[in-house]
Amino acid sequence: MMIDVLGAPLYAYTGGRPLQADRPTVVMIHGVLNDHSVWILQSRYLAHHGFNVLAIDLPGHGRSAGDAPASVEEAARTVLALLDALGVAQAALVGHSWGSLIALQAAADAPQRVTHLALVGTAYPMRVSPALLEASLHDPRRAIDMVNVFSHSTLAPPPSALGPGTWLYGASCALMHAVLASNAQVNVFHRGFLACDRYQGGEAAARALCCPVQFILGTRDQMTPPKAAQPLIDAAHAAGVPVDVVQIPAGHALMTEAPDGVLDALRRGLQA
Repeated sequence: MMIDVLGAPLYAYTGGRPLQADRPTVVMIHGVLNDHSVWILQSRYLAHHGFNVLAIDLPGHGRSAGDAPASVEEAARTVLALLDALGVAQAALVGHSWGSLIALQAAADAPQRVTHLALVGTAYPMRVSPALLEASLHDPRRAIDMVNVFSHSTLAPPPSALGPGTWLYGASCALMHAVLASNAQVNVFHRGFLACDRYQGGEAAARALCCPVQFILGTRDQMTPPKAAQPLIDAAHAAGVPVDVVQIPAGHALMTEAPDGVLDALRRGLQA
């Protein structure tokens, strides 16, 4: 569905189900150079098992118009504005990679509006290597190849997301090329990486949390290794909220490499 958010149309995948006022709502936020489709299996399941689902394309990405966010804080404001536009008082936020920082900041900015928080493939600080930043700006095709090598625990995984015949590495590369091409005005690859690299509010945001928080981490993740989430885990413990840490044998692309493991974790976390 398309929703007018801050003066521009924003796309949200609802899992094939209309929003219902008596159901809890889950907002799912993708990472750099991705879109709503990275959540396809988890979002569709949740939509057919008791939740309103809004798996969004961030502004300037995929089907969404508007200016691509240049910072975590700006993107977090978009998420909260989405809830305003739909009249949703409270929602759970689920974010992957850059999206995890966006979800975290939104939960800190409006604690009364966030019921649950799930941070998938997260880290803080989420530094991006200078070589990768440079490549994302001047040679994005090479950077896409680099990211996908680092994001998958193996380039020839057994059948996982979407079943036999799916090549996860190739599908991820194709998605990133499509998202990059969807915005002719801005290099959303480089802009997103800069937003991750420059974000400085992670620990303060985690200490401000008022809802249960779940960390879903890939044990073979080379982009955001599990140990890189520890500052956020420690800060969430300091906030006194329930903290659940789940480690799954997968790389950074957890939702496609280990779809059932991620879904099982989310089902438990959203009921906490």
